[in-house]
Amino acid sequence: MNKKILTASNLSIGYSFKNHRNCIAENLNLSLENGQLVALVGANGIGKSTLLRTLTGIQKPLAGTVALNDKNISSYQSIDLAQNLSLVLTEKLPPSNLSVFELIALGRQPYTNWLGKLSEDDLNKINDAIALTHIEHLVAKKIHEISDGQLQIVLIARALAQDTALIILDEPTTHLDLHHKVSVFKLLKKLSQETNKSILFSTHDIDLAIQLSDEMIVMTEETVLQDQPCNLITKGVFNSLFKDSSITFDGEKGKFVVL
Repeated sequence: MNKKILTASNLSIGYSFKNHRNCIAENLNLSLENGQLVALVGANGIGKSTLLRTLTGIQKPLAGTVALNDKNISSYQSIDLAQNLSLVLTEKLPPSNLSVFELIALGRQPYTNWLGKLSEDDLNKINDAIALTHIEHLVAKKIHEISDGQLQIVLIARALAQDTALIILDEPTTHLDLHHKVSVFKLLKKLSQETNKSILFSTHDIDLAIQLSDEMIVMTEETVLQDQPCNLITKGVFNSLFKDSSITFDGEKGKFVVL
């Protein structure tokens, strides 16, 4: 039986400054379950990053609540949150002489003692993450010696080593070619199935997301809907995703076409 890892109830997201309130989306009701791969999609500037920041507790909601493992996310201490939620961002890493193994090992920081000494359990989690992502051949390399596609897999391995029930990734396939995009998507699908973790990722690669996701969260100017891709296609949700008459969604093929 699937367990709800994260729930958003009557959630309104946006920004407030003094007396000014800019609401991007309101009354959202979303849920993420273990063993599921969920894609977040929408046009540029629609508010995907704002939603992710709110779901991860980085940004406060304008209204409503976000609960992680049945506890309001705002009530977590930072170290407790890091033991329940892993976040993979697309930002460039600062210059570093870290090895791939050392970068993955940083995923164990929420659990190590104040000396940062790795226990046998920590090493087992790190080695499990390396094995799951099939990057044994990279562990001795420095992170500046590997490609962007390889680095993205390494960052996913670091999140796996962190061993949280929920992993959230912000556009993990940005700047990757099609081959590496597909590799990352298929890896996330495999990990959600094999580790039973809940994985949410935002993406612009909607066609791939439709093919590989268990569910999708689709943000448009009018609404935010969560459902299985086949149901979203049947409802015609993708038809209103872009305000461009030259881009249309072919429901039979399950992908966008340019007229």
